[in-house]
Amino acid sequence: MIIEPYLFFEGRCDEAIEFYKKELGAKVQMLMRYKDNPVPPHPDHPPTDPNKVMHCNLRIGDGNVMVSDGMCSGKPNFGGFKLSLSVATDAEADKCFAALSNGGTVEMPIGKTFFSSRFGMVTDKFGVEWMIMSGK
Repeated sequence: MIIEPYLFFEGRCDEAIEFYKKELGAKVQMLMRYKDNPVPPHPDHPPTDPNKVMHCNLRIGDGNVMVSDGMCSGKPNFGGFKLSLSVATDAEADKCFAALSNGGTVEMPIGKTFFSSRFGMVTDKFGVEWMIMSGK
């Protein structure tokens, strides 16, 4: 059994994919746009733009994050959870924290805690909340 997050960016998915590729080294494993769907869309839920992302699987480190434009409402709503990003070194934790902070909001500055040599919390520019920690 595997649990993988599925994030709906409501129209900003391409931008989010490029951001995570640049800042976290994410790799696109698969990407399908609405126009590539072999099954016609449900009449109650047609995509607003056939070029928007219907489904994408991003590989970030050893984990997968699935992403989509969803219904393209323009209003992503990420609440009630945080993505936890564990890295091997303090330097990598600092780098990832700075990258995700770019255009975002720092909730807890990265620093030493009783459970990790580097830990911090940030909400990125898309509204996704992250916890970054070093395994060192």
